[in-house]
Amino acid sequence: MTVPVRSLEFADTREAADLAAFLGRLLHYDRAAAVRMQAGGGALAVFGRPPSFEVLAIRTARLAGPDDGFDVTVSAGELLESLGESTEAGAIPAPVTGPPWTGVLPPRGGWREQPGLPGPMALRGAVAAAVAEFRARDEELPEERRTRAERDLIGREIWSRTVGDTPLPLRAVHAAQSLGFLRPVPDFPVALLAAGSWLRLRTPFGAIALRGPGSGLGTLAVTVGAG
Repeated sequence: MTVPVRSLEFADTREAADLAAFLGRLLHYDRAAAVRMQAGGGALAVFGRPPSFEVLAIRTARLAGPDDGFDVTVSAGELLESLGESTEAGAIPAPVTGPPWTGVLPPRGGWREQPGLPGPMALRGAVAAAVAEFRARDEELPEERRTRAERDLIGREIWSRTVGDTPLPLRAVHAAQSLGFLRPVPDFPVALLAAGSWLRLRTPFGAIALRGPGSGLGTLAVTVGAG
């Protein structure tokens, strides 16, 4: 039986282009990535999990006109292929069986802004300093200790450090920058929010969210909307 193809109609070409860029970055880290798509109220939210950062991220897009809503997990690669250049349309790929994270999302409401988060340029500076420190410490390792396990230990120590006067780990900021959410613009707003055990780094270009320390889910992290 042929499954009918359901189209995606975006508010303008930029919405589709920005979503395509986000999908491309996800696929850079995982060529077999899946994403969870949720639509309603004229907006689309796409959740993904870049494995290198132990977080999930979300990109939103405005849709054209009213919609009846949907919630589906699909291949990120197939979704990207459906988004042609200079177009305001795409197609929803066939559903796939999603990884475990797709079944666990943070609360929709109850978020409160938290103090102590540095500005966007300071956050980018912290990521740059951490990358430089990792490279320096890696170069200082004697040959017999230059292993993947040793490098992972160094990386986990650096990226688990918290940012400013907040409990947000630096790896969440690194993820935001690597996925295009934290851009070299001095005056755009960034915020840290919390709801229960969840933390959420929000920028105008997307959001990163994860469970805080002691949440009982280890390194499991998921995203929430950018709004």
